[in-house]
Amino acid sequence: MSSESSAVKNLEEVEKSSQLQDTYDEKLELDSIDASNGDEALQLVGSQATEHFSEEYNRKLRRKLDLIIPTISAAVYFSQYLDKTSLNYASIMGFPIVGQQYNLVSMAFYLGYLFWEFPTVYISQKLRLAKYLGGNIVVWGILLMLHASTNNFGAFFALRFLLGMCESCVAPCLILIISMFYKKDEQASRIAWFYVMNGLTQVFGGFVAYGISFYSGKAIPPYKIVYILLGALAVVIGIIVLIWLPDSPVNASMLTKQERIAALERVRNDQGGTENKKFKKDQVIEALTDIRTWLVVFSTVLTTIPNGALTNFSNIIIKGFGYSSKQTLILGTPAGAVGSAMVLFCGWYSDKKGERMVPIAFALVPAIVGTAILIGLNGSANKGVLLFATYMLGTFGSALSTIYAYNASNTSGHTKKVTINAMTMATFSIGNIIGTEIFQPKDAPAYIPGKTAIIVALTVQLLVSFLIRHINVRLNKERKAKLAEETARRGWTEEDVQRERERHAFADLTDKQNIFFVYTC
Repeated sequence: MSSESSAVKNLEEVEKSSQLQDTYDEKLELDSIDASNGDEALQLVGSQATEHFSEEYNRKLRRKLDLIIPTISAAVYFSQYLDKTSLNYASIMGFPIVGQQYNLVSMAFYLGYLFWEFPTVYISQKLRLAKYLGGNIVVWGILLMLHASTNNFGAFFALRFLLGMCESCVAPCLILIISMFYKKDEQASRIAWFYVMNGLTQVFGGFVAYGISFYSGKAIPPYKIVYILLGALAVVIGIIVLIWLPDSPVNASMLTKQERIAALERVRNDQGGTENKKFKKDQVIEALTDIRTWLVVFSTVLTTIPNGALTNFSNIIIKGFGYSSKQTLILGTPAGAVGSAMVLFCGWYSDKKGERMVPIAFALVPAIVGTAILIGLNGSANKGVLLFATYMLGTFGSALSTIYAYNASNTSGHTKKVTINAMTMATFSIGNIIGTEIFQPKDAPAYIPGKTAIIVALTVQLLVSFLIRHINVRLNKERKAKLAEETARRGWTEEDVQRERERHAFADLTDKQNIFFVYTC
């Protein structure tokens, strides 16, 4: 009797083990890849690599891509950041809105950004990515020029809200394009190449605004000239995007058919996938239930609180040291140069070392020290030291660039990608909204509570960044062990493993479903 009972028990254990293995296979999608649900890339290259290209050919192709994609992306970011910070320049050039109403006009941009972020990324998934982006740029250029047509609070609030809606698609679209054309160890530096415009536009915009500040005509206030010029520039850049920026490797008109195939084969082994027009609810659920998604979201909020504050108040802070309006416009430009240098360094280091979180620490520590100096020396006569401290704050911006690169390298499944990008950019706007409110008029000119909030936010972000890194290191170890186990269980050779890796690349699997996906820490 006991023998019979033992046999039944053993049979149940075998069945349970078999069921667990079947579930594991299903989770890893090892036997059930549906090509009809895969990326558009499958139409061009299929599920197995049939063409192979030399390193020299791939280098030439990458140089060709670099001449077009990062260059146009940089122009887009150049225009966007100028447009977004136009209010900062206008604030000391006769802008008619002041006090709490100025804070609300500043906030309106991010309210529009937040309101439209999720709709815009899902609309872009259904349309030609670059064409959708270009259309939005043209519209926001027109909206910016319309800022010169009014003087009242309500109109400025509405225009800034609509401007935020149009600009909400920029980062998600550019991150997706970079992730489709470039390998993981190339993405951070390419994102840095366009994100560096945030700092360079601070330099460029400061000098332009300085020149306009000498205008003494009565026909039009100086701040309106800023809006007209920047709006016209955005329209021109939008037209360039519509004509020349490619949507994906599958339909990139500037590439030959062989180059399009090579562009896809270059990124196949990274398992990041390309474009897929189908909305997949299960990928949204996976994004929402992944703890790393919420850590990235939290990290984004923490780094954008200072951004929201300093984007609109940095010139006011410098002017509070005792400088004139014209001096302030010039003296604010070095912070942009410091920020640009840090963005390029962090992008290079991130790709060179295969790191995403360590460069964030490089960006945050100087900013924390600089803010501490501003608080500690508040009210002192050391204007030079205080000014240098504001330049140290310029480094923190590259943390957001690295978060963009993290998303590009660590997410697979097109719907999951756009969902996480939308969540990142939605929280970008939330952080900026909070940031516009931490510098209250009653705290002027020192703004000690706001500066204290910046120190707290950046310090917490340091801790969150290393927690994300720890989780990814652990996941990679578990993934490596599971792949070794599957290889042994199935009796795969190295050729079999590579064949399976190629088969999974463009199947539009998420990073959790794809056992061949490796996270960049």
